[in-house]
Amino acid sequence: MRLRRKPSNFHVETFVCSVKGHVAPAAAVGELGEGDGDLGVDLPDGRRLARCIRCDAWVAGSVPTGPGAPSLPPEDELEHPRKGKELRQAIILRLIAIDRALHSIAFGLLAVALIVLDLKLGGVQHWAQDLRDRLSTAVTESGRQPSRGVLVDSLDRVLKINKHGFPVLIGTAIAYCVVEGVEAVGLWLEKRWAEYLTAVATAGFLPFEIHELTKRMTAFRVGALVVNIAVLVYLVWSKRLFGVRGGASRSSLDRPADSFS
Repeated sequence: MRLRRKPSNFHVETFVCSVKGHVAPAAAVGELGEGDGDLGVDLPDGRRLARCIRCDAWVAGSVPTGPGAPSLPPEDELEHPRKGKELRQAIILRLIAIDRALHSIAFGLLAVALIVLDLKLGGVQHWAQDLRDRLSTAVTESGRQPSRGVLVDSLDRVLKINKHGFPVLIGTAIAYCVVEGVEAVGLWLEKRWAEYLTAVATAGFLPFEIHELTKRMTAFRVGALVVNIAVLVYLVWSKRLFGVRGGASRSSLDRPADSFS
């Protein structure tokens, strides 16, 4: 006996309509013609049922007193919102844009922290030296205490920070902040160039992530690497970048930013 897969109750069109509202052209016109039954129906009690052309739900309302148009144009002349695969791809791009925006914020905060540390490093190291001397004296007098020993080791690392490397670190953090921010804006606006920029920047960052994993493996680093590889594979394969799968002369996502509706 073959087992039938239970159909999913999640529909991306319904989800988008729940967030942005239905697209029901028949709800905004003055009168419905005889051939408009697939888009809207006027009920005897004065209400109107209008079909959403994105999720196919029927929305109940009243006949508008100030209609946007006297009647509906032919259905093939209506501007239809995206559905199915095209809509799913647009949502995935928005999620990648949010991911890149979070990266941009993180690099921006890192740049600010490095700038502040660069300006205050002398005072911080003076404070660390004073605290280390006190802790070292306490450890010597009372015997080895693991918790204080770990703190002393941490203070030693602070004292070994070399200020000469800060300009490179600050410049790198700022550069990544700007690049990730441009990626986020471009992907949110669904621009073709942003897909290429994100793919190139993600591929360029992978060797550094792999190198960091060879030094120390953590769940966060592994997760970040997996996410970036997934983003790169998705963009190159799904968007046919760099001639993959025959390439594409134009991105299907070069649309207005608010094109879900």
